[in-house]
Amino acid sequence: MANLLNRYPSIADLRRRAKERIPHFAWEYIDSGTGADECVRRNRAALESITLVPQFMKGAFEPQLATRLFDVDYAVPFGVSPVGLTALMWPRAERILARTAAAYRLPYTLSTAATEAPETIGPLADGMGWFQLYPPRRADIRRDLIERARDAGFTTLLVTADVPIASRRERQVRAGVVVPPKITPRMLYRCMVRPAWSMATLAAGSPRFRGLEKYIDGSDMRDMLTFIGQELGGSLDWDYLSAVRQEWDGPLVLKGILTSAEAKRAVEIGFDGIMVSNHGGRQFDGAPAAIDALPAIAHAVGTRTKVLFDSGVRGGLDIARALALGADFVLLGRAFMYGVAALGRRGGDHVAQLLEADLINNMIQLGCATTAQLRERRSA
Repeated sequence: MANLLNRYPSIADLRRRAKERIPHFAWEYIDSGTGADECVRRNRAALESITLVPQFMKGAFEPQLATRLFDVDYAVPFGVSPVGLTALMWPRAERILARTAAAYRLPYTLSTAATEAPETIGPLADGMGWFQLYPPRRADIRRDLIERARDAGFTTLLVTADVPIASRRERQVRAGVVVPPKITPRMLYRCMVRPAWSMATLAAGSPRFRGLEKYIDGSDMRDMLTFIGQELGGSLDWDYLSAVRQEWDGPLVLKGILTSAEAKRAVEIGFDGIMVSNHGGRQFDGAPAAIDALPAIAHAVGTRTKVLFDSGVRGGLDIARALALGADFVLLGRAFMYGVAALGRRGGDHVAQLLEADLINNMIQLGCATTAQLRERRSA
């Protein structure tokens, strides 16, 4: 792994390698936002604008990254955000990342729209699994998904609030991202020039939404997509969230919040965490940068609940920035997927090591022995 750290010392290096290794349509799926990708760029620009002030003369110390969250001890203050249809980007990516979570003691969040079932991923994550719920319209499906997640060993439930309707991802349309894939000469050529991805996909089989196949025959992908469009999302309101609170007896997080008012209301109905996120810029191109919304939300509810953050994070310095601005924990989606797409089964472990080393280095640069001290380094 040391050789990989030298060869791919940053998420940017893994991003470049991933682009070279997977077909164009798979690349556009992982890398694109929505609209003109303005929100994706806004996330990065806002993070990069944040400066932290070092303090020196601290002597020798080793930063402590261990974090207790929702009564679980994690080795680091970061984990893996949920990503749907990951097998399109790299076959069996969920299994790779679940094993990374177990090995490095960090959370891995499985999406409702994953290509593996919770019954498969929960045991692999070994107590490090979280489950993301795309809210089903039907209460019986919702209750069953929650029960399956609990029985499979997932400890924390993230309810996604920021997908009231599927977004218009123009880059994906131009790239020909279609599920199920259309077998055309252009697609065959794209697969042919990416042999590693093609061979791995042939070995694993075509991507399927295995977690949802209990509710509809998954052999016809068009029927499955119709089911997803009709049954997942579009029905979320505060009464729905109250029902989820009654049905899930573990830690509960509302994901996709950008306002203090919504954060406060979620706390009032019993949510244990607020995840500040704009879906990585993949839903609404006019949304504010998530990091810009973080400080006010952390100030409003941070003493009553845990505040989590994702959107735009690409390295240890970004993790430090989010922690400094009030987050208790940080999740990353694209960064881990770039690693898996670039390096296959070694990718998840490499990203975990890279982020840990980068965060430690930046904390030493700042003179911070603990993550809590990062909040003292925020510049005016």
